[in-house]
Amino acid sequence: MKVRASEYKPLLFTTTVRNPQRLKSLLHIFARFDGQILTDDLATKIVCELIRYGLYRPTSQTKGIKAKWATTPKGEFAKSVLTDSEVQYTFKHNPQNHKEAGFAKGYPSRFATFFDFAKELGFVYYQPNEPIEFSEIGKKIASIFSVEIENGTIVVTEEHPEYDQQAFLQAMAKFQRNNPFARVLNENIPLILLLETIKKLNADPEFNDAGISRKELPLLIFWKDNDAEALYQRIKKLRKEHSYNPSDEVIIDICTKEILPTFKKFKPKSIISEYPDEFIRKMRLTGLISLRGAGRFIDINHNEDDRIEYVLSRYSNYQKYTTERTYFDYMAQIDENLFAISPVAVDTSRSEALLQKWVTTYNWNNIKTELNILATRNKTSKDEILKFLPNPVRLEFLTALAIKSRLPDVRVIPNYPCDDEGLPTSTAGGIGDQGDIECFEKSNGILVEVTMAEGRVQTTMEVWPISRHLEEFQNKYERKSQCIFIAPSIFKDSERQIKWVKAEEKLTIRPYKMDDFISYLEAGNGLYAFIN
Repeated sequence: MKVRASEYKPLLFTTTVRNPQRLKSLLHIFARFDGQILTDDLATKIVCELIRYGLYRPTSQTKGIKAKWATTPKGEFAKSVLTDSEVQYTFKHNPQNHKEAGFAKGYPSRFATFFDFAKELGFVYYQPNEPIEFSEIGKKIASIFSVEIENGTIVVTEEHPEYDQQAFLQAMAKFQRNNPFARVLNENIPLILLLETIKKLNADPEFNDAGISRKELPLLIFWKDNDAEALYQRIKKLRKEHSYNPSDEVIIDICTKEILPTFKKFKPKSIISEYPDEFIRKMRLTGLISLRGAGRFIDINHNEDDRIEYVLSRYSNYQKYTTERTYFDYMAQIDENLFAISPVAVDTSRSEALLQKWVTTYNWNNIKTELNILATRNKTSKDEILKFLPNPVRLEFLTALAIKSRLPDVRVIPNYPCDDEGLPTSTAGGIGDQGDIECFEKSNGILVEVTMAEGRVQTTMEVWPISRHLEEFQNKYERKSQCIFIAPSIFKDSERQIKWVKAEEKLTIRPYKMDDFISYLEAGNGLYAFIN
């Protein structure tokens, strides 16, 4: 088999699984086959299971399949599982004209495109006709979700959201450009190069101590080696010539004529937009990066200074690996100093101050627009900051902003962990069993709980924890309290369950669809409702 020659390339982690949130869903299904011998038939079966759960959605579909997939975005679990006949229809009517080394053309090769990146990250190792091997860190990623089927409905619970950041922090701290899986000549660890370059830029008194500009990121993405000093000097020269706003053409010329003149496969949009967006998503997953200046700059998250210093001291000088197996074993080793950590939460006063800053950044119409995007699920955010927040995280953030924007006298304390700019790095569930947002209006307490879940998933996984959180909230603050529960839609069984909680436990939960809650806030009647 002919092996392609290595060459210098810009950094694009993967063309198939660009959204990091999608990878953990795929791995959850793949982990069910851990230990089995990977044949072409098994690879095909695994892809068919991805189709069954809506994680892979080929274009040729029946009306029934389209209906099952219409209510959630691509890359997420569908609400309803496909039947065996629907899976077979999709398989038969969507032949794959695709070939990957070591796998048969078609669905077995499609399997490789889904999971090859997970090999590079040290999550799962596989070779044709050998056992599938999930690493311990891969098993953690796969166990973020609990997924069950109840009467055809897919019930997804995010049980361990904290594993996401921990796993990607370890993976990105080690990830080498010229690893044996990638076969590129670029020699650096992107996260290390980013952190070292930012530190040099911030130490320069000529600059604004805000990190690296988003417009400057393509230089790092195209950079050939791990020389942060040379990269810093090139960015410094760029800033002297064009300040912080070089034209797209200037950036493209530097990347394609100066840094990588021998590699010609470039699209301007990829250089300026697509590559930087994907890079930022991966780097933010580590929890070490903050966005500043309305998303124009990428900087160090100073809440994580100690962890950043550890990463730089431990991984800046790295060993190169010549075989896929030895590199995978290195990536799969758990660094307890990175994995056995909890997200850093800011103190209450700091949290409130940071939230107030964002209220002045996003006006009410901005907030309404972004909440409606989440409610309808048929659009994606174009905001240069919000688009990097996963939907559940974005919902908590926007809800806190909405309340503070319309009811400025209400104390609003979000429980999500955040960076030094106040942007959440995870949902509130990532740092313990607690409610999402704590609010105080005069002598009354209001616990606000939000979810993207709908249907039976909402009923089975949301209402009981909410009643427990409300009881704990009420006891903690010793004041009259109630809960506001917000979701894209309120399932009828959730409403019945909420009424039962009111009758039996004397706890008030007020359910709102997102658009109804927006209307409620616009009415301006206060957050606490005096009801019987």
